[in-house]
Amino acid sequence: MLKLFSVKDKKKAEQDAASATAGKPGKLSAGELRIQKDMAELNLPSNITINFPDGKDKLMHFFITIRPDEGIYRGGKFTFEFNISGGYPHDAPKVLCTTKVYHPNIDLEGKICLNILREDWKPVLSISSVIYGLQFLFLDPNPDDPLNKEAAQMFVDSPRQFEQQVQRAIQYGAYIK
Repeated sequence: MLKLFSVKDKKKAEQDAASATAGKPGKLSAGELRIQKDMAELNLPSNITINFPDGKDKLMHFFITIRPDEGIYRGGKFTFEFNISGGYPHDAPKVLCTTKVYHPNIDLEGKICLNILREDWKPVLSISSVIYGLQFLFLDPNPDDPLNKEAAQMFVDSPRQFEQQVQRAIQYGAYIK
C-alpha cells in the first residue's frame, strides 16, 4: 500500500528547507570565522593601515602598509599582501612584501623571513602577531637569518653604507608586482 500522506509530507518538508536557506549566505569556514575575530580585535597604530581590495566583507585577502616612524627605515612605506587560506589558523597566512626594499630578511621577490610565518607558527597566533612581527623587522633587522645575504653582510660589515643603501631604496623604491 502506498502512503500518499508521507510522500506529500516529505515533499513539503523539502520545500520548506529549500525556502528557509534561500537568500542566506553559505556557512563560513573555520578560517573565515577566525579571521573575523582577528579583525575585530585588531588595533593598529597610526603608522599602519589596512586595505581590503575585494571589499571589507572579503577578509581572506588584504594589504597592510607599514610606515616606520623610527629607525633606519623611517620615512619608507612598505606594503604587504596577506592571503589567508581556509585552513587558518592552523596554516600560517601567506605574506608577501609588494614594495622593493633593501632588507636582510626580505628578498628582492618580496619573500619574508619571519619565524612566525614559517616553523614557529601556532594557531594561537593572530594577524596582529604577524603585523607586529613585520613592524619589528624594520626596527631590528636580523642579519643572522637572512634571505638577502648581500644586505645582511653589508648590515654587519658596513652599517653606514647599509643605511645609505636603505635610504636610496626608500627614495627610489618601486612595487614588485
